[in-house]
This record gives sequence, C-alpha cells and structure tokens, in this order.
Amino acid sequence: MTVLEMFAVAVAGLAAGGINAVVGSGTLVTFPVLLAVGLPPVTATISNSLGLVPGNLAGSLGYRRELAGQRRLLLRLLPASVLGALTGAFLLLHLPASSFEAIVPVLVGLAVVLVAVQPLVGRALARRRAEDEPPPGIGPGRLAALFAGAYATGSYGGYFAASQGVLQIGVFGLLLHESLQRLNAIKNVLTLAVNGVAAGAYIVVATDRVDWRAAGLVAAGSLLGGYVGARFGRRLPSAVLRAAIVVLGCVAIAVLLTR
Repeated sequence: MTVLEMFAVAVAGLAAGGINAVVGSGTLVTFPVLLAVGLPPVTATISNSLGLVPGNLAGSLGYRRELAGQRRLLLRLLPASVLGALTGAFLLLHLPASSFEAIVPVLVGLAVVLVAVQPLVGRALARRRAEDEPPPGIGPGRLAALFAGAYATGSYGGYFAASQGVLQIGVFGLLLHESLQRLNAIKNVLTLAVNGVAAGAYIVVATDRVDWRAAGLVAAGSLLGGYVGARFGRRLPSAVLRAAIVVLGCVAIAVLLTR
C-alpha cells in the first residue's frame, strides 16, 4: 500500500468506528476501501473484522449508561452470539472463495436496503412503545426467539459484518420493549462479542489470510472513531450518515461486480 492508501484505510476505520457506535454498518465504509487498495474479498473481510474490534469496544464503553439493568439479558444472549460468530467464521473459511465473491454483493445490497429502511423500522418501534399496554416479561418462547435472533445475526456477522447491528436492532426491537438507545447499547456489546470471537478464530486458523497492516490501520482509526461516535454521534443528523452509508454500499457493490 502507498502512503495515501494507508491514510485512506485509517480514515475509513475512523469513520467506521464512529458509525458502528451510533448506527451500525461501518463495514460498508471500510470494506470498499480495502477492496480499492487491492485486498481480495476474503482477506478484506478477515482484516476488517480484526480492525473493528477496538472500535466496538470503545462504542460499548461509551454506551455503558444505557446498559444499566441489562446484564442478565446480555448474559443470556452472548452465548448465542458467540456460537453464531463461530458458525459464520467457519463458513467464511471453508466455503470456496468464489462462493464468497458471489454472495457478498447480495449481502451488501441487503445491508444497504436495511440501512435505507431503518427510519421506517424506528417509527414502527416507536408506535409500539407508545401504546399503553404494560411491557411483557421474557418468557420461554420470547427467550428462545431472542436466542435464535442472536445466533442468526451472529452467524451473519461472523461471515460478513456489514449491517449486523441494523439486523440486531430490528430483531431485538420486535421482541423487547426497550428504547432505541438501549437497543443500540445491546447491539454494541453483541457486535463486540461477534467480531471479537470471529477475529480470534481467524488469528488461530487463518493467520496467513490476515493483512496485518490493513487490520492495524483500521484498528487505530476505529478505536478513535468508536470513542468519538459514542460521545458525539447522537448530535449528528442520522439522515446524513444513512445517505453516506447507502452511497458507499452502492460503491462497494460496483467494485465487487467489476473486479
């Protein structure tokens, strides 16, 4: 990588760390940049997962106030997210690279759609919470649905991290009577677990497929971005962030289809 390319990767990590802390889908920023500097899709995904972990940690710590009272729920969901992360990492490492290159544009397209329709989901959740009915407890059926949702989104995140946070907020928002900020706090912790476990698996069994320079640049940027995003991100217009993510996602699709 040239000096300019290294700077671009670090800046992408900074933006992704901030976006992940506030909205999710920061991978849609880093992934196309890593492709543009010449990394193959699988190497880009593995290196990106490693690099985003520090940003996930910073974002989780930044939302610690919203995590108050949610420890028991997180302890129930974390094992499912960990299992999902291992499943996704296994699929990434064992499916043929051609399969990954074929499915990634579809996954990016799905992520872009999810980000674009997130305001509709948010309004629907707000209407649900405006009703006067008392919030139901978490019975066995609801807990099973939450566990399945954590496993499914963890598998997606372990395979390809883009928009797993959006998926988590959508799934858990339908099952939990919590504010969007508290849902975002849950999302940050589970995303940290998924990316951390997947990154650990890659280091153990796929060290040769890690671009350590790219991962380090993304990590440095995402750490600062996660801190800034958690502290100041709520003041930024969500529409601006969402539009930027959609545009970058379309760029990623174009890059993938023309490689």
